[in-house]
Amino acid sequence: MKKLLFFISCLLLLSVQIISAQAPKKNAQAPKKINIEHSDYLDVDQETAPDAVLLTGNVKVNHDGVVLTCNKAYYFQKENYLKAFGNVQLVQGDTLFLNSKYAEYNGNMKKAFATGNAVMTSPDATLQTDTINFDRNTQEVFYNTKGTIINKDNTLVSKSGKYFVTEKKFQFLTEVTITNPKYVIKSNHLDYYSNSGHTYLLGPSTITSKANYIYTERGFYDTKKNLAHFLRKSYIKYDDRLIEGDSLFYNRNTEFASATRNVKITDSINKGLVKGHYAEIYKLKDSMFVTKRAVAINLVENDSVYIHGQKLMVTGKEGERILRAFKNVRFYKTDMSGKCDSIHSNSKTALTKLIGNPILWNGDSQITGEVMHLIGDNKTRKLDSLKVINNTFLISKDTLGTGYNQVKGLNLFGKFKDGKLHDVDVIKNTEVVYFMRNDANELIGINKNVSSKINLILENNAVETITFFNRVDGDIFPEEDLPENARKLRGFVWRGDERIKSKDDIFSAEENEMNDKLIKEGKEQEEKDKNVPLKVRKETLNYDKKKPAVKADTSAAKTKK
Repeated sequence: MKKLLFFISCLLLLSVQIISAQAPKKNAQAPKKINIEHSDYLDVDQETAPDAVLLTGNVKVNHDGVVLTCNKAYYFQKENYLKAFGNVQLVQGDTLFLNSKYAEYNGNMKKAFATGNAVMTSPDATLQTDTINFDRNTQEVFYNTKGTIINKDNTLVSKSGKYFVTEKKFQFLTEVTITNPKYVIKSNHLDYYSNSGHTYLLGPSTITSKANYIYTERGFYDTKKNLAHFLRKSYIKYDDRLIEGDSLFYNRNTEFASATRNVKITDSINKGLVKGHYAEIYKLKDSMFVTKRAVAINLVENDSVYIHGQKLMVTGKEGERILRAFKNVRFYKTDMSGKCDSIHSNSKTALTKLIGNPILWNGDSQITGEVMHLIGDNKTRKLDSLKVINNTFLISKDTLGTGYNQVKGLNLFGKFKDGKLHDVDVIKNTEVVYFMRNDANELIGINKNVSSKINLILENNAVETITFFNRVDGDIFPEEDLPENARKLRGFVWRGDERIKSKDDIFSAEENEMNDKLIKEGKEQEEKDKNVPLKVRKETLNYDKKKPAVKADTSAAKTKK
């Protein structure tokens, strides 16, 4: 009797499906019916499942390209709806496999709901969570329970997320963490392309590794190639350096970084700072160079020293670093400034060389020579001494008159006191022109002589005493007895109009104009890009065009129920 009832039920179900198939289509867009391909047993039980057909054992149905298998199912024919139980698997082509303990499928809406150890597998990634929703119309998978996504390179954990099947893109708008053997990414807004491993970040995001710490509010990271491009309030922090810029490029494989526009590199140990509008940093080589209005700012005696050149280079490890500045170099300190063709400064020896036509202004004194060295003290971090080699010339204006005090010789050796030049020796073939005044600042004569050595003691950048040594030849002349052409030593050139009087004077007008332009462009770009997602790159969109898609391994998905 039971076999007869089962046979009648099968005939009724079959006849209904045939009639439905032969019925004229009033609407070409009418939803397709779920088609039952196989079931070991078929029954109708109005008490257990009213208006439903009970399918039991090796159930297999399909609907418009999707195949669903399970242990048991209730098929509601009128609603074109299916409830599936036990070892449920929904398969779309060879690109998406959805496994769970329980699922529902709406043939009219083309939507699926899976729960109970739900696992979605694609060729590039596997999603594990409690509940998964799949909208076939938009080809979107979404979940609102904690999910874990695993692929070859990374593991992603999030509270919720969405997967765009066609684009192979996961989107997260709540807390998400990407764990890679080399780093960890955290963000509240992240798009992750599972095939390419390309990651797009929008909003506060961090990337932490043993090598460094990265912060960005707008960035791109290729997790396979370990290449990145960061924008908007981004920085890379190493143990002793902080790199900032409007645009940062980073290669984790070589630990290379480049920064563009509003670049700032901070040395946290030495309290130094390098700024410009373009920089390249080679971490493994302990080197970097900066251009486009480049300036290095270092702390000396509680005062900042500004060094500017068309190009700045910093090389060497902590304690052995060398700063080089090239082409039209200028520097400024509150009581000292200067110019030269290039600078070479060694932190280990505390020696700074001013190379090529150097000129130094110490207070109101102008000092020139062929070679100029500034020597510091690494213990006190203060300037210790000055050395000028060949053709030394020291000039300062007379305090009240129109004349110039001058000291000329072969070499100069000076000692600093509280950051100011205090004790100066000028040796070999020295010549002097000095306007002598009494305590009332009245001119008492002009001292002009030659000797083998001269010692100057300066207080507050003014000459306090002059001492002449060996073979002194000269005299003190009344002003009216020394003609104008005899008051200047041979080689005298006063360059007071070139004197650098502030940190802003180290830059040219063209450099300041470029600086203002770039800062303005940066602000405009930041406002333009505000809350706008990054444009998806061509290499992301075309990734699978270069190589065939990898078929998903469903064996694990089938056995993991």
